[in-house]
Amino acid sequence: MTSASRPISRLIGSLLWGNSIALSWMWGLGLFFSVQFTIDFGLRGLLVFIIFNCLGLFLFGFITHQIAKRSADSESLAKFFQQWSRPFRLAFFLYQLLAITLTIFALIRYAWQPLGLEPHILYLPLTALVILMAGILFGEEFNIRRIKYSHGVLFLFLATAIGIMLSHLGSRYLVGASFPGRFVNHDLLTYAGYVVPISIGFLIGPWLDLQQWQRAIQIHRENISITSAYAAGAILFGALLLFHGILALWAFSSGASQLVHEGIAGYAYSEDLITRLLSSNVTYQPWFFGAYLTFLSICILTTLDSGYIALRWFLKSNVNRSNHPIFSLIPSWLLTSPIIPFIFCGLIALTAAAVGLELEYFMIFFATFFVGYEALSIGRAFMNGPVSVIPQVKMFCIGSLAVVIFSFGYLSHLPLFQILSALMPLGYVIWLMLKPMAGEDFATGSEELDQVSAQEIAPLRAPTESRTVLELQPASTGVPAHSIAGHFEGKWFVHSFVATYGDTNSVGNVYFGMYAMWVGKTRELFFNQVLPKFNLKDTPFYILTRSFEHKFVREISEFDTVCVRIRVASYNRKFVTLEHEIHDGEGNLLGKGNQSILFVSSTNYKILDIPQAIVSAFISYA
Repeated sequence: MTSASRPISRLIGSLLWGNSIALSWMWGLGLFFSVQFTIDFGLRGLLVFIIFNCLGLFLFGFITHQIAKRSADSESLAKFFQQWSRPFRLAFFLYQLLAITLTIFALIRYAWQPLGLEPHILYLPLTALVILMAGILFGEEFNIRRIKYSHGVLFLFLATAIGIMLSHLGSRYLVGASFPGRFVNHDLLTYAGYVVPISIGFLIGPWLDLQQWQRAIQIHRENISITSAYAAGAILFGALLLFHGILALWAFSSGASQLVHEGIAGYAYSEDLITRLLSSNVTYQPWFFGAYLTFLSICILTTLDSGYIALRWFLKSNVNRSNHPIFSLIPSWLLTSPIIPFIFCGLIALTAAAVGLELEYFMIFFATFFVGYEALSIGRAFMNGPVSVIPQVKMFCIGSLAVVIFSFGYLSHLPLFQILSALMPLGYVIWLMLKPMAGEDFATGSEELDQVSAQEIAPLRAPTESRTVLELQPASTGVPAHSIAGHFEGKWFVHSFVATYGDTNSVGNVYFGMYAMWVGKTRELFFNQVLPKFNLKDTPFYILTRSFEHKFVREISEFDTVCVRIRVASYNRKFVTLEHEIHDGEGNLLGKGNQSILFVSSTNYKILDIPQAIVSAFISYA
């Protein structure tokens, strides 16, 4: 590719990714609640809804672009996400499940149920099944590298549907734009009771959306500006919301006002307003109605296929990195396939639609429960310090409390409580990060247990005047203090000995290659301790070294005491990582490193999942 064609290629890439970003963000909340908010507060409410939604998308792209630029590596953002997201994995998973559930529910509740097809008990599950299968099919067919092309084709159908609707309406399309909204006479506090939670939720919402993170990572890999792609996506997304909102205003001013139905606590719900109006006149305007259903279906489909691909990526990456031994017992396809979570989401959505719930009951969680996690994730992206854990119990409690407060305010028509519930998680996160000794909330609970104490190291230290093997023996008995085959100190396996002439080079220092040999010998002794029944003659698997790393810190000489320590650092389905340290007799660190081992069949050398015998042997030392 010539240098002149690169800018054009990147521009096309930005537009394609921008289109995919916009379509993936047109999920149930943005697609249908925009109708509700527009009918309630008119064009003013629609513009506020659009501005904060688009601004949240753009800021996510801009900030992730700055994070990606911290390194010139095309994998810099992927590496950042891998480390940064670890303490938020459960929040990511719950957020994605709720988003998928909400999207399926919205299409059933506001696009299918208004049609009034009977028998209800038959068509309802069939409709849910069709939605699920469409999302799974497109998710299986297109991966993250190809999705921008499939979404580009789907956008052509979407644009055609919009063109049909606009050509049918003509100038009548703008008639309802002057409608001030049903709440025009309400006070400012009522308006703020909706705007504040919505604004907060939209501004920081993309930070827990796996779909957006996967897109940003892939965009960076393709050497395309994340900021440009998300700017294009925000603009297109805003245009789609504007079209749908004004269409809702037209429907309301064209006789659909009587189609608004009353729900819980006396609230009027209008998310299905357009569908009800068009379905009642389908005989006279079938093309218009068909175009609108096409518009809704494409918006929902491009969210579900994105969710499927993102969920598969998330599940695979976490299973591959997880240390939990249960992952070696369950088939990998069962752990990494999004089909089961999709079916779970479909069942919840189906049940919610059957009992007549509304979209607002789902969106409460995005305006309250997840706000704290989103704010904390942003803060942790720019703060130095340990990020291995977050105070999960505290975060869950504050999020749940915010949900309860919002629900009370919503059901009691007290907007002040709705505002408080959205601000409370933000305030708590600020306190959590800035309070004295804030680092205690972000340190792992096992650090004190895993840290080697001074008493544990003390037996390895020897008097400075003599460093011989006699130092490892009590003066009274001459019996070694520890087994010559090694011993355990907590989770560390320790082997101590004395370096001799055969370990040194021509200048008297220990030859560099001996350190690796010592680690290898200690590993063999470790295996002998935990796998005493292992026999090469009848074993169904072999243990092979995949990689070995060692950092040299100090040198030692002949007759210096050496202590090699080794432990299981981590393991997943296929590989085990062993960590090692080498100390001298005075406890000084000589070097450290790690190695990765794998397991192959003793008959055909095919790579195996970690054998159950290994899992059982290592579990006490992992």
